[in-house]
Amino acid sequence: MAATSSPTVAEIYSSKFFDLAATNWSSDQEQPGGRSDAVISGLFVQLEKEGFNGHSLLILDHLLYLEKFLWPRWTYDAKDDHTILVAIAAVVKQRENTLDWNLFAKDEELFSNFFQRVLTISSTDSTPLQTRTYLISFIDAAFQSLDSSLIRHECAPLVSISIWNSLHTSSTRDALLSNSTGLKKSWRVATKKFDTAGDVRKVRLRLERSWLYSVVLDLLRLIYVPGNDTNSPVIAYTERVLELLIDIISQLPTRRFSNTLLKDLNLSVAIRLSPAYKNEKNILLRQLHEILDQYMNFPINDLTGVLISKEELQTQNSKQVLRFQKIALDHFKEKLLVLALANYGSVSKREDLLESLESLTDDDLKSLCEHLGVATDYLVPGIATDRQFKIELLAYKFVRRPGLEEKCEALYSLPTEKSLSSSILRQTSTFDALKPLPIPRFNLQYLSTSDFLYRAFELYRLESFFEIKCDIESIIERLKLHSSSRELKLAGFSRMAQRISRPAILETAPAKVGESHPAYVRAELYLELDRVKEDIQKEWEVLRPGEVVFLLALQAPNTNATNELEKIGVKYIRAAEVAGIYDHNNNPIHFSGVQLRNSQKPLYGRLARRRRLHVMIDPVTYSRDNEKVYDSINFVFRRRVRENNFKSILDSVKDLAQTDITLPDWLVDVFLGYGDPASASYENLPKRPETIDLNDTFLNWGHLISSFDKEVVSAEGTLDAALPPYVLRETTKNVPPEVPKKTRGRKKKVEENSAETKEVQVIEVSTYHVPNMGPYFVDSRKRNTIPYTPAQVKAIYSGTNPGLTVIVGPPGTGKTDVAAQIISNIYHNNPKQRTLVVTHSNQALNRLFEKIIALDIDERHLLRLGHGEDDLRTETSYSRYGRVDNVLDRREALLKDVTRLSDSVGGQGPHGESCEAAGYFYKVFVLPTWQKFKSRNYFADVSSLSREFPFQAYFANAPQPLFNPQIHSLEEAMEIADGCFRHLEKIFTELEDIRPFELLRTAKDRANYLLTREARIIALTSTHAAMRRREIISLGFRYENVIVEEAAQLTEVDSFIPLALQSTASGENALERVVLIGDHFQNAPIIQNPAFRYYANMEQSLFSRLLRLNVPSVTLDAQGRARPEIAELYSWRYQSAGNDGLTNLPICYENEEYKFANAGFKHVFQFINVDDYNGFGETEPSPHFIQNLGEAEYAVAIYMYMRLLGYPADKISILTPYVGQKVLVQNIVTERCKRNPIFGLPATVATVDQYQGEQNDYIIMSLVRTKRVGYLRDIRRLTVAMSRARLGLYVLGRRYLLESSLDIKPFLEKMGTNRSEGDKLELSIGEMFPSARASGEIEESKVVVMEGVEHLGKFVYEMTTRKVEKMREEGSLPAPATLSQIAAADQAEEEDIEDMDLENEEEDIEEDEDDMDEE
Repeated sequence: MAATSSPTVAEIYSSKFFDLAATNWSSDQEQPGGRSDAVISGLFVQLEKEGFNGHSLLILDHLLYLEKFLWPRWTYDAKDDHTILVAIAAVVKQRENTLDWNLFAKDEELFSNFFQRVLTISSTDSTPLQTRTYLISFIDAAFQSLDSSLIRHECAPLVSISIWNSLHTSSTRDALLSNSTGLKKSWRVATKKFDTAGDVRKVRLRLERSWLYSVVLDLLRLIYVPGNDTNSPVIAYTERVLELLIDIISQLPTRRFSNTLLKDLNLSVAIRLSPAYKNEKNILLRQLHEILDQYMNFPINDLTGVLISKEELQTQNSKQVLRFQKIALDHFKEKLLVLALANYGSVSKREDLLESLESLTDDDLKSLCEHLGVATDYLVPGIATDRQFKIELLAYKFVRRPGLEEKCEALYSLPTEKSLSSSILRQTSTFDALKPLPIPRFNLQYLSTSDFLYRAFELYRLESFFEIKCDIESIIERLKLHSSSRELKLAGFSRMAQRISRPAILETAPAKVGESHPAYVRAELYLELDRVKEDIQKEWEVLRPGEVVFLLALQAPNTNATNELEKIGVKYIRAAEVAGIYDHNNNPIHFSGVQLRNSQKPLYGRLARRRRLHVMIDPVTYSRDNEKVYDSINFVFRRRVRENNFKSILDSVKDLAQTDITLPDWLVDVFLGYGDPASASYENLPKRPETIDLNDTFLNWGHLISSFDKEVVSAEGTLDAALPPYVLRETTKNVPPEVPKKTRGRKKKVEENSAETKEVQVIEVSTYHVPNMGPYFVDSRKRNTIPYTPAQVKAIYSGTNPGLTVIVGPPGTGKTDVAAQIISNIYHNNPKQRTLVVTHSNQALNRLFEKIIALDIDERHLLRLGHGEDDLRTETSYSRYGRVDNVLDRREALLKDVTRLSDSVGGQGPHGESCEAAGYFYKVFVLPTWQKFKSRNYFADVSSLSREFPFQAYFANAPQPLFNPQIHSLEEAMEIADGCFRHLEKIFTELEDIRPFELLRTAKDRANYLLTREARIIALTSTHAAMRRREIISLGFRYENVIVEEAAQLTEVDSFIPLALQSTASGENALERVVLIGDHFQNAPIIQNPAFRYYANMEQSLFSRLLRLNVPSVTLDAQGRARPEIAELYSWRYQSAGNDGLTNLPICYENEEYKFANAGFKHVFQFINVDDYNGFGETEPSPHFIQNLGEAEYAVAIYMYMRLLGYPADKISILTPYVGQKVLVQNIVTERCKRNPIFGLPATVATVDQYQGEQNDYIIMSLVRTKRVGYLRDIRRLTVAMSRARLGLYVLGRRYLLESSLDIKPFLEKMGTNRSEGDKLELSIGEMFPSARASGEIEESKVVVMEGVEHLGKFVYEMTTRKVEKMREEGSLPAPATLSQIAAADQAEEEDIEDMDLENEEEDIEEDEDDMDEE
C-alpha cells in the first residue's frame, strides 16, 4: 500500500465498494453464507488485481468491512483469501492507529484458529510474496501488542524454548541448558508437552516451534537467489521480516530464546554477504540489518535479563579471545602462533585478525569453526559457505563493536545540510505504513534504561531535524529565491531570516587534550536591521545566549539537483549558538532574557540599527569544513524560542544515554516493563512507613469512615467528635469464623477453639492535638475544605505513601486538587524532603501551583522555575530571583520584628541588624527568658499567667485580650503562651535559614542556594527540566519525590528526565515516590511527523505504557465540572471507572446554575449540521491550513446571539481542532465584535489541543471538516473537545461525514438525544440571561428553528438593531469614538491581525498534525 491520504466522503460514496457495502454489510440484515463467500472471493480477486491498492483499502476501512463483514463471517473452514483479507484489514487499521484487538476477543478459540491459519499461509512458499508481506506485518503488529492476553497467548509459543529444537546441534543446546536448572526444567516440560500431544495438537506445536526458523531460512533463500537483489517484492518481504525480527529481539520476553536461534544461524553475517545486501540501492535493507545486528549483540543476558556492565563485557570478551587463542595454539600452532600470542586489543581489530587468518586453508578454517562451535552449514540451497563466509564469521565473533555510548557520541546534536538530507529523513518524510523505517521504536518493554535512552535520543534528534528542515523549507518558500545576472535575488520576505555578509572568524581555541577539533570557534555576523520593522528588529535583538541560529548558504534553486535541499537553493547549513548581540557602539544589548512584545518600546531609544551577532560555531563541523563553506554563507535564520530548545534537550538526553543512570531498585523493573506490575506500589514495598498522617485530607470522622471500603477502627477509643488531622495505620485483626446455624433433627455442637480465626485488614486511626502557632491571623493554619470522594482519597493515600502511584483523572474529576493534597501531605509528613512538581505546560503548572499556595505550606519553601511564572495570579513572585528578592524583603521585616521584640523586653544592643545578631539575641536572652517563665510549674490563675508572661508588650498588636480570664482556662492560656513563643521561635528559625543570604553576595549564588537548600517544593515544566538538567545536576540538587501532572501528554523521555535530575554516581537514587497523574483517554503527546508518531510510537507516554502493562492505578470516578447531560457525552469513555462510566457529584444537581436551562436555547447541548456556505465547505487556502467559512460565521453568530441575551463574554469560548479555522474565527470575531461594546471578544478562541486542561461555562465548537474526517477520527481529541463545557455545548459540523467513522459515532449517538429535524439550531425566544426556565422544560410555542447560517445571521442582525435602538432611547449607548481613536484602533488591529496571520501561517504545520499525515 503506497503512502496515501484518507479518502474524502465524496470518494467513499462514489467508490465501487460503497454499493458493495450497502448491499452486504452496511445494513444489519444477515446475508446467506454462500453469498458472503462469493462476495469475499470477488473482493479478494479485485484487490489482488489492483496490487492491494492503498486507497481502496482505506475506503474499505472507512466502510467498516473488517468489523461488520470480514470478521463476523470468518469461520473455522474459511478460505485462505478470507483469512488474508482479515489480516490485511487489521494491518490497515494499525496504520490508521485504530486497531483494537478486542474486536477479536469475543471468541478466543476462533481467533486462535485464525492466527494459526495466518502462520501457515505466511510460511507457505506458494503464497505470493506480496501477500506474505502483509501477513508478516500482521504478525509484527501482534508482537507489538503483547499487553493483550489474547495476543500474548498466540505469540508466546512462537518464541518459547521449543524453538531451540532448530539449533544446529544438540550439543549446542545441551551447553545452553546446562547453565540453568530452570532452563532444563522448561525444556523437559516443552518436550513432554509435544511427546504426549495428539496428532492434531502436534501439528500445531510443530508449526509454532518451527515457524520462526522456517521464516528466517526462507528469508536467506530469497536474498541469495541471483537477480533477487533487484526484485522489489523480495526486498519488501525481506525488509518486513527484518522489522519483525528487530521487534522480537528488542523486548526481553520475546528475545530470551529467539536471539540464541538467530545467532546460531549466523543471521547477521549471512545477510551481510548476500547479493541483496551488497546492492547499494537497497538502502533500507542495509539500515534495518544494522539495527538488527545492534540488538543481536546488545550487552544483556538474554536468559536472565541482567544488564552486562562494560567491565563484565570486557571480561567475557577476554575469555572468548583466550579460548580462541588456546585453540589456535593447540591445533594451528604453526600458522596462528602470532595470533595466539597477541594481546586482546590486537585480536579485536579486524585488520590484524584477517591478516592472521589468511594463512589458514579452507579446511583449516572449517576445522577452526568446528572447534569454536560456529555453525557453517545451512539447509538452504544457494548460500555459499565459502572461505570468505567462514572468515567473516570469525571476524564477527571476535572483532570489537562500538557500544551504544559510542554510537550516541557519534550522533551530533546540531544539523548540517547532509544530516537534513539523510536517507532516514527522506524516508520518514514520505511515510508508508506498509514499508518499514530504519528507526528505533518505543515498545511496551525495553532491554535496559540505556536502550530506552538511546532510542529516545535518536528519535528526538530525527524529529528535531525534521522540524528544522520544514522550517528552512518554509523560509525559502517565503524568500522566493531567484537569480539575475549571477546574483541571488529575493522576491519575498521572511521575518525569521536576515541577509548577511561572510561570517568573520574571531577566535579558534586550541584543541583539548585527546581531541582533534578546536575547543570552540567564535564568529561575528553583521545584521543590517535598518530595512525591517521595529518589532522585527526587537525579535532579533532579544536572541538569548545559548540559543541556536542557522547559517545558510543560499543560491538559485536548481531543479535538476539530486539533493532536495539544493533543489530549493540551499547549499550549506551550519548551526551556531548565540554568544551575544551588540549595538553599533559595541555595547551589549540585553533585555534580561525577556521577549518584548510588539507593544513595548525599546529601552535604548533611537540608535543606529546595525547589530553585531557573536556566535559559537560547532567546532567538530568546523574542523571538517573548508573555507569555501563559510565564504558562501549569506543568510542567518532563527526559529521561535519555544521551538528552538532542541539542542539543550538533545544534550540532556545524550548525557543520560552516555551515563550509567540508576533508577531506584523498586522502580527499575516496572519502568522497563518486567516482573510484577504491582511491585512498585506502596503495598508491596519492603520498607514503608507504619503510619501516614493525612493531615487535613478529611473534613471529619464521618468523611473518613465513608472513604474506605476497609473497616476503620479507632486506636484511642471513640473519635466520632475528633477533628482532623488523622493518622492512619494499616493493620490486621483476627475475626472468628461464622458459627453455622443449627439444623433441624440433629443438633450440631461447634467447638469455637477448634476453628481457625481469619485475618482481615483494617485501618487503625489516631489523632493528635495541633499546637497553637501564634496569636496572629498569619499563624492560623490553612485547611482543606474539599470533601474528597473515596476514589480521590484512595489516590491521595497511595500518593502520600512511598512507591509508584498512577492516577487516571477524567475531565472534571479534580485531579489537580488531588495532586495538590498529595504534595501537601508529603510536605507535612517529610519536612526535610524535596518534591519536584512537573507538568507539560506552563498553564497547567501555574494552575496546580496556585492550588499548592492555597494550602498550609510555608511560602518560603515554594519555588517556581521557568519563564511561565509571570502568569501566576499571585502577589508574591515565586521565581528564582523573585524568591531571592522576597527572602531579602522578608529578612528586613523579620529583623524589624526582632528590634521590636528587643525594645519590648528591654534588650540592649543592635539585635535587629543582622541574622547573626538576631541568633545571638535569641540564644542569650529570648530562650533563657522563656525557659525561666516555663520553669514555674504553677500559676494561680489566668491573670497571674498574663502578668508573668514576658512577651506581653511585643504581642500588644495581636488581637486582644491575649489572655481572657472569662473565656480561657489556665490550660488554654498556657497553650496560648506556648503559641506565642512558637511564633517567636519561627522568626528566629527563619532568620537562621536566611543567614546564608548575608554571606552570599551575588543573586545567582543566592538563587542556587534557594534551589538546593531552602526550597522543598520545586515546580517546573518538563521542557525546562530537560533544558536545565546539566545546570541543576552541577549544583548538587537532591530530591526524593516527583509528582507529574498531565503525565499522559508527556513523551516517555519527558517523563524520564525528571526522574534523573540528580547525580547517581554513588550508584543509588534517592527517589522514594513517583506520582503520575493524567488521562490517557485525552490527547497524547504531540508529534509532528506521522512516521515518528505512528511507526516509532513516539506519542506513547510513560503513563499510558504503564497502564498497558497493568500497573495498578486509581481512577477518579466522579465529575463535578459539567451538567450531568453534558458529562454523559463523554463519560461512557470511562466505563472502567464504574458500571456506567463517570458518576456526577452532588453539586452537579444542587448548584443553581445546573438547575436552569441556557437562556435562548432549547437545549443545553446540540449538534448543528452546517451545509456549504456560498458553495463551499472546508477549504485549504495554503497547505495544512484548513478553514470552513460557513462554520466560522455560524460560531460567531451564536456568540453574538448569546451576548445580546446578556451572557458574559468571559464565560464563552470558541474552539476548533484546526489552526486555520482558529485564525478565521479570530478575524471574524475581531471584525464584528472587538470594538463593539455590545459584544466584545470571547474569553478565548483556541484549538482543542491548546485548550486541554481548561474549561468554560459555554463552548461553541467548530469541527471544520466536510471532505474527510481527518484527525477528528482520533477519539482522544474528541473527548477533549466534548469535555470543556460546564453548562452549554454547541457543536458545528457535518453529520454524514462524522457518521462515516465508527469511532465518532458514539458521540453523535449521545448528542442525538437533543437532535432536531435536519440538525438545525433550535432557539427559545423571549428569554434573557440568566434563564428562569428549569433545565429540560420548554414551551414549544417559543421555539424558533434556524434554517442555516444566513437565517441566524439575519436573526442576530435584527436583534442587534433593536438592542441599539433601545439603548439609544435609554441613553445608554456609548459615545462614538473620535477619528483619532478609530484610526489608532484600526492601526493596532491591522498590526494584530498581521502578526497573528504571520504567526499562525508559520505554526500551521506544527498544529495541524493530521493534515501533514494526509499530505
